[in-house]
Amino acid sequence: MSKDYYQILGIDKKASKDEVKKAFRKLAHKLHPDKKGGDIEKFKEVNEAYTVLSDDQKRSQYDMYGQSFAGANSGAGGFGGFQGNWEDIARQAGFSAQGGPASGWDFSGFANNRGGFSAEGFDFGDIFGDIFGNSQRTKTKRGRDISIDIELPFEEAIFGVERNVLLNKISICNICNGTGGKKGTEMKSCETCNGKGKIRELKKTIFGSIEMTRVCSVCAGEGKIPKEKCDFCDGLGILKKEEEVKIKIPAGIDNGEMIRLSGAGEAVKGGAPGDLYIKIHVKTHRVFHKEGNDLVMNLDVKLSDALLGTKIDIHTLEGLSTLNIPEGVNTGDILQIKGKGVPKYGSGGRGDILVHIRVALPKRLSKSARESIQKLKEEGL
Repeated sequence: MSKDYYQILGIDKKASKDEVKKAFRKLAHKLHPDKKGGDIEKFKEVNEAYTVLSDDQKRSQYDMYGQSFAGANSGAGGFGGFQGNWEDIARQAGFSAQGGPASGWDFSGFANNRGGFSAEGFDFGDIFGDIFGNSQRTKTKRGRDISIDIELPFEEAIFGVERNVLLNKISICNICNGTGGKKGTEMKSCETCNGKGKIRELKKTIFGSIEMTRVCSVCAGEGKIPKEKCDFCDGLGILKKEEEVKIKIPAGIDNGEMIRLSGAGEAVKGGAPGDLYIKIHVKTHRVFHKEGNDLVMNLDVKLSDALLGTKIDIHTLEGLSTLNIPEGVNTGDILQIKGKGVPKYGSGGRGDILVHIRVALPKRLSKSARESIQKLKEEGL
């Protein structure tokens, strides 16, 4: 029975390669037998159509010979109705064994003597995971990450500070140093995995029998266990306890920024610890706000001081500094106090304090003040 591959994928004969791939991925997701309403036969047809139309040579032959074309069914690559080989199917889905773009595949170890496939460390969910949403990719064991929030006064955020926080988390046992055994005890081969650290399991799927490999949960992949367990952690090598962590907060950190301490998260036996993430919340200051390496403030200046000039003591974050107000200063002018701003990371320098001037006009004038201002007005000032 002849098949219209374009009709199967629901595309036009002039469809581009990208359009072919999009149509395949959409239908593969919909028809996959693990999905509700999936259809294994239609799924096979979709794969067959894509195998042909995604290959320039096969597509050209199919367009030329039509019903006589047999490229999708030729060769020894077919398996259970799926044409091509597993490398082709993986590339069709757009994934490699590492979960990235397919390249450098080596499937030489997949065939086994039982007629199934061996997938060392992953199953075909790795290949189709992003399409079907059920990836079970095996990764290096890693402890959980921890996230905490710290609130800082404005001054500490500007100049930096060290904080000690007490965390209740899973940590390495400090009695056995993570070995799980009593001090001086010998190690023996794990009976569960026969000292290999891994356990092989044969699973039956719609694709046939697939041999999977998983890390032994008894020895955590190490292949050995202590003859006598540590009494403190009951042989686990890890336990939940309170642990003090020192956090160095850099100068000039902004509100909402995140600090990451690598390896300060929860521990896991036979793997790497997770990380600690600290989100910083900076309290607002009644006078200053931060703009880059500068501190910005507003200053109300009396009209007489604006006209005649004066000196004003400014309360900085480190004490008093004198600011010279020049004659004739206007609202909107910006004056600087050099080197009293935010420390610059790595350079040793500092930003400035930027003072935004606001000339305060009096609401009432005395008789003499009014007369003086009238004279100024008559002089054109």
